[in-house]
Amino acid sequence: MEKVRLGCTGLYVTKTSFGALPIQRVSRADAVRLIRRAVEGGINYFDTANMYTDSEEKLGEALEGIRQQVVISTKSAGKDKKTVRAHIEKSLRSLRTDYIDLFQFHNPAILPDINDPDGPYAAALEAKEKGYIRHIGITNHRLGVAREAIASGNFETLQFPFSYLAAPQDLELVELCRKADVGFIAMKGLSGGLLNNAAACYAFMRKFPNVVPIWGIQREEELEQWLVLSENPPELTPELQAVIDKDRQELAGDFCRSCGYCLPCAAGIDIPQAARMSALLRRSPYQKYMTDQWYEKMHQIEQCVHCDACKSRCPYGLDTPALLQKMLKDYDAFYAVHHND
Repeated sequence: MEKVRLGCTGLYVTKTSFGALPIQRVSRADAVRLIRRAVEGGINYFDTANMYTDSEEKLGEALEGIRQQVVISTKSAGKDKKTVRAHIEKSLRSLRTDYIDLFQFHNPAILPDINDPDGPYAAALEAKEKGYIRHIGITNHRLGVAREAIASGNFETLQFPFSYLAAPQDLELVELCRKADVGFIAMKGLSGGLLNNAAACYAFMRKFPNVVPIWGIQREEELEQWLVLSENPPELTPELQAVIDKDRQELAGDFCRSCGYCLPCAAGIDIPQAARMSALLRRSPYQKYMTDQWYEKMHQIEQCVHCDACKSRCPYGLDTPALLQKMLKDYDAFYAVHHND
């Protein structure tokens, strides 16, 4: 399987890598079986986080005995030295390992202060000196923070949303990482599930030799799909480019990436789903959204208190309240036609 040098870490990881957030949703036995099949299929890089409930524990069980064959990255959103130190110690126990290949600061609103003796970066440096972690990276959804992280020279990798819906600024970020020898880890390569042509997604990623996509996997058929594509990498044919062009046209503008940083909502609205409902209705089986339960969930939008907390937290600058109203109007029109299908 094709491997990519992960920037200045010097780690060589498979171009097809395993995002372990979704294994929270499956049983321990199913998760262990899935992870071991991934290793058997040639995948050597697994990405998780301590906030992904039992993801680390499932990885730890699955990789016990074959730890030296794989690269593991995890994350902490801790904002001080004590918290991050505790998170690293917990991750080591959960992952059943004595070291973490790549530790990442999880989507901070501002860069950790490397000179703060009680700050989160101090905990990472301490852990690195003790051999508990080997490399330090950062994840983010904000272009400004991502650019600062690259320019700072304090982070060996950047994990950032990247798919064929990428804006010019996102493409620039990939190039900045290449020039700075910062490993670029692409999350949300399927744009939160809105992109459904895996071959097109895979072919697009292959255009960027320094990009390592992590695909969120929770079912065996998903894993096998990526393994097949890895063994027979698709070229970006005119047919696949046509798929990309069509999706770019349909999904251009204010679309929600479903990152979830808008939550919690004071009115209990499921914003990451509701804010992209128009696309979900037309790009996936829509019948499940025609239930009474989903009708009620969408109409929870009417209870919005207009606090604008979601808008202020959106790393993409979306006018979330206005977008939700737009989605509700479209949902009601679609529901009127299709709810009895």
